[in-house]
Amino acid sequence: MSPAVPGSRRTPARGDGVSPGRAQSKARGRAFAATWWGQAWVAALEDSTLDAGRLSRGRTYARKGMVGPVTVAPGKVNAAVQGSRPRPYRSSVHLPVLTDPQWDTLLDTIAARAGHLAALLDDEMPAELVDDARYAGVPLLPLPTELDPDCSCPDWGYPCKHAAALCYAIAATIDTDPFVLFALRGRGREEVFAQLRARRTAAPETAAPPEPAGIPAAAAYAHWAAEPPELPELPEPAAHTTALPIAPPPGTGLATADLERLMADATTRAARLLAGDTADLHLTQHQDAVRIAASDPGPEWLHRLTRNTGTKPTVLARLTRAWQHGGPTGITVAEQPYAPDPTVMKATRTTLDAALVEMTGSPTHLRIWRNRLTLTHDGIQLRLGPDARWYPYLQDEDGEWWPAAPADSDPVTALTAAWSQHGECRSTGS
Repeated sequence: MSPAVPGSRRTPARGDGVSPGRAQSKARGRAFAATWWGQAWVAALEDSTLDAGRLSRGRTYARKGMVGPVTVAPGKVNAAVQGSRPRPYRSSVHLPVLTDPQWDTLLDTIAARAGHLAALLDDEMPAELVDDARYAGVPLLPLPTELDPDCSCPDWGYPCKHAAALCYAIAATIDTDPFVLFALRGRGREEVFAQLRARRTAAPETAAPPEPAGIPAAAAYAHWAAEPPELPELPEPAAHTTALPIAPPPGTGLATADLERLMADATTRAARLLAGDTADLHLTQHQDAVRIAASDPGPEWLHRLTRNTGTKPTVLARLTRAWQHGGPTGITVAEQPYAPDPTVMKATRTTLDAALVEMTGSPTHLRIWRNRLTLTHDGIQLRLGPDARWYPYLQDEDGEWWPAAPADSDPVTALTAAWSQHGECRSTGS
């Protein structure tokens, strides 16, 4: 696509080589944004896992001007949204900030192409920058499960119409200042430019050409799958990989044992992939770190994973247990509540109420919130996953919810597993 004229805010047309996704965002975002990056925000919002019906009501509120001034902070946008009551509600939308390694990758991506920096200096967000960053594994626009709206209103919808209106109003803010995308991911305009200047200053004039970055595994597999070659029968994967022929160069921070462990992991995953198991193919860096932690790599690796991902040890431990009970879907269930069909939740509550009377001899109240059914006084919770299975959770003494058992398509079976775990915890005092 040809670069935009500096200082202009035109929207690329199809003749510019814009992707179908961007053309679609243009159609959907016209009412809320004029630039392609503002429209891309609307497209990402409407492609998210947020409830489409609630978003539709939010669009109406946003068009009526019910959203007050928007305040942007790292990982969060706030605004007062006028509802049916005289006093506005406090609404917010949360978005995960990038980790330090992700920021390093993003800044290196920008610094590698002079056109990226020139466009940013003109307050333009080049489409190629967003594509290059995504190709390197760093999302600027929200991923489908990343947006997390919240509101002070009594509506438990996900999102409520006030937070949904704010989601759309953010597009106008991004329209005016594309650096809002950077600020939401954790760093503002001045900090981004300062670090880019530092990179340009530190780079030697006769720098060696960069090592090939490679391509993501998903892209490589897709290319191979288009015209797969004839392969011989696969032998059983060896229990241990061959030792490295030479030790890693000194001063690199790499250890032989670490590299051999990564080789063994890559070998096992490649064998599963060639056998047709693609479950691990589309993992994000965050999910892959949890996958590695779930393989019991030892205290030193766990320490590195928490440090390099910026994840708290207790959070990583909780997500590791979620992976062990449900794989990538288990992580989604642990991190992302959503609003399923209310009739499914109500019917399941009726079924579980009857099962609880049979188990305990007396009625026990189950509270519904989004995709979660909670026995508040017993510290037991079931979460409905996007795979239509029920994930059992138990609450610890600090009020945190932990995955308790593998998911099951039958909610009564999942409840029984959680109840059994609950009884064991009480008997042991853990």
